[in-house]
Amino acid sequence: MKEMSHMDEKGRPKMVDVSGKSESQRLAIARGLVKMQAATFERIREGQIAKGDVLAVAQLAGIMAAKRTPHLIPLCHPVFIDEVKIDFELDEKNSAVEISASVKSTGRTGVEMEALTAVAVTALTIYDMVKGIDRGVRIENIRLVRKSGGKSGDITLE
Repeated sequence: MKEMSHMDEKGRPKMVDVSGKSESQRLAIARGLVKMQAATFERIREGQIAKGDVLAVAQLAGIMAAKRTPHLIPLCHPVFIDEVKIDFELDEKNSAVEISASVKSTGRTGVEMEALTAVAVTALTIYDMVKGIDRGVRIENIRLVRKSGGKSGDITLE
């Protein structure tokens, strides 16, 4: 089994030393799904939610979350983020919003946590904005789908 990178010799948490790594272009893409009632989905699509434009607010929340990731995940390195993109695919048949977050950076460590955090907070924002009209909203399947850069190279999970 691989050595625990975030534990010191006494079993205490530590931040990984990345100073010896070479800088490279990093990319991580994560996705997640928010499922809801058909009526809620229609109101989002038509811009009829009392709290405002759900997707615009959620998009901004996801971008902000990616930038704040090291403040949320204890041993996550602060990274300089080159770009964050939050995209939505509206699935009318399943009354769902698929969220995709893409994070780019040039540095010594990856941006998977930033992409995953962006998706999670985007989904939570959608939930928050519609929970008053739909108590059955579900956040599902948040996952990393692709990463590139660094010594592991390209990894495509779907």
